Amino acid sequence: MNWIKLESESQLDEIRTKSSSRPQLIFKHSVRCSTSALVKNRLERNQPPDSIDFYYLDLIKNRPVSNKIADTFNVRHESPQVLLIRDGKCVYEESHMGISMDEIVDRSGVLN
Repeated sequence: MNWIKLESESQLDEIRTKSSSRPQLIFKHSVRCSTSALVKNRLERNQPPDSIDFYYLDLIKNRPVSNKIADTFNVRHESPQVLLIRDGKCVYEESHMGISMDEIVDRSGVLN
């Protein structure tokens, strides 16, 4: 999987803009959480669709960015968590063991 590192609040504007032409996914990961590591591993074992950009946020290093994500997309903070962004809005959000590549693809509206 080719993760795009999400390390600054300014990248959220880029994600919103790009989401008008292709889905953007944000994966919020805590390196201190075994559940988060398990979910990350599950995602990485699947072939991601080329039509979605996958962003990786290290919550420990970038907590202000995580807080801005919650505010920007009007979601409650969770970890691990995925947010699928289309047309500038969060159209799907899931956390913990509910996260799966199949569900991400289904909700994205793209073909795998």
